[in-house]
Parts: sequence; structure tokens; C-alpha cells
Amino acid sequence: MSAFRKHTLDSAPEAAQPILRNALRGYGFVPNLYAAMAEAPSLLEGYTTLSEILAKADLSETERQIILMTNNRLNSCAYCMAAHTTLSQMGGVPDDVIEALRNDTPIADNKLEALRQVAIAVNQQRGWLTPEQVDAFLAAGYSRQTLLEVILATALKTLSNYTNHLAETELDPAFVANSWAGDTLKAAE
Repeated sequence: MSAFRKHTLDSAPEAAQPILRNALRGYGFVPNLYAAMAEAPSLLEGYTTLSEILAKADLSETERQIILMTNNRLNSCAYCMAAHTTLSQMGGVPDDVIEALRNDTPIADNKLEALRQVAIAVNQQRGWLTPEQVDAFLAAGYSRQTLLEVILATALKTLSNYTNHLAETELDPAFVANSWAGDTLKAAE
């Protein structure tokens, strides 16, 4: 397969350049994911816009990361697992939650585990949850709004995980300390 270009501010299509500049200001570097997505400015814009919308959802940082990291693991995305481990650490997500997500083990907090389980179901069942799964989620203390926000976060991860698979995105130095080689990685098969 031909390698995807890792765009810089100079090589990126004009429509992608403002987004890359914003990333540079915000992160201090242009993440390789963004550099790959820049090949299709509409994808990069869609991803960053959806990220901004998800940040406005009625979810805590821990809840957002549970959904995102669960999808990263299910989709076997080593890049996003490392990146979101780093972001989770920076965002104050408890260490035991991060470890559970990286290792595919239950989260000790029952409500957060219910969120992890519904994120798994949404991904694996393509949104076809059973009435029992929905009822269990609601009984754990979540709302129908939250269930729909799980779909929003799942859509975001589809964009980044699939891009990383196709572009074989190299891990940024900022995320290397949290590299992940989970047992579901396609490359390990």
C-alpha cells in the first residue's frame, strides 16, 4: 500500500492549514493524526468539529474517555489508545479507570462500568441494543441523552481509528510513553 503523506503546515491543502495551525497552538505540535487527515480537509474539519461538539456533551471527562478509549480498544487503534491515555492522565481520569480501559477489565465503579458496557454494545452491535441493555443503562443512572452521546463519541472514534488504520499513523513522541499493544491489535495477528 502506498504511504499516506504526513502533511506539514506548508504541504497541507489550504483548507486544512488553519486547523493545523490551531492544533499547533493548542498542543504545541501537529499530531500525526491531524497531519494524515489533512489530505482530506473535510475529514479533518469534521473530526475537529465533532470533537468540539463532544466536549459540550453532558458527559464528564472520565465518561468521555471511557467511551472513546473503549472504541479505540474495540477498533484496535494503538495510536488513539496511546493518545487518549495521555489525554486521560492530563484530564484527571482516575488511574484505575485508565488501566481498566487499556486492559479490557471491568471498572470498579458500577455506573462507569455500565457506561463502558453500553459503549461496547453500541460498537459491537452497531447500535442495535436490546431493550434489556437500554434498561440496564438507564437503571445505572444514565439518561437517553447519554445513550445518544455514546453514539456521538463512537462516530468520532470511527473517523480517527479508521484513518489511523488506513494511514498507518506513527505515534507522536508525546504519546510514546503510553504506547499500547493490546491483544486485539490487528498488527499482532
